[in-house]
Amino acid sequence: MINNIIFDMDGTLWDSSANVAASWNAAVEGLSDKRFTAEDIQSVMGLPMDKIAEKFFDAETEETRLKIMERCCDGENDYLREHGGNIYPDTVPVFEELSKSCRLFIVSNCQSGYIEAFLDYYGLREYITDRVCWGDNGLPKSENIRLIMQRNGMENALYVGDTQTDCDSTYAAGARFAFAAYGFGTADRYDLKLNRLSELPEKLKKL
Repeated sequence: MINNIIFDMDGTLWDSSANVAASWNAAVEGLSDKRFTAEDIQSVMGLPMDKIAEKFFDAETEETRLKIMERCCDGENDYLREHGGNIYPDTVPVFEELSKSCRLFIVSNCQSGYIEAFLDYYGLREYITDRVCWGDNGLPKSENIRLIMQRNGMENALYVGDTQTDCDSTYAAGARFAFAAYGFGTADRYDLKLNRLSELPEKLKKL
């Protein structure tokens, strides 16, 4: 039985896009004419921050893009720590149930501080054994999944995510994949398909 569960965040545990858009609009005031919607943010969920900067600020120099994104990310973390996002209703009950028999982890392509803002706002730190993100080390998701598996001595692991990038990264890291079909993206293969996160504890028994 698999007893190590690694979670993606956006589209898997919550939808922070509306509040991220609000924080970014405040952050770019005076730096850029770009204004963001929740749909803009959803369209890049799962990408590392340097790729998001290229998409939204492609007319700027690399130095300027990174400076704008750094300001956006700092403002985003502060905003989410104060206001939270739209956490999916199954997230807390699933954490509570799975933590009785499994170790829980988070791996995301977000900036440093984003995972912590989520955990602190909802009081979920006690459930998470370890976490890592792109902002911590600049590594792609496949490498960070492999990293967290290695440093926590995992012989088996299931990654729960909602995009093709999550899918490809999971299999490249040597883990198994649960597709969160209720999220933002698609996946062409998976070991489990979840129409709700609440299905995970029962379906996990079949692996």
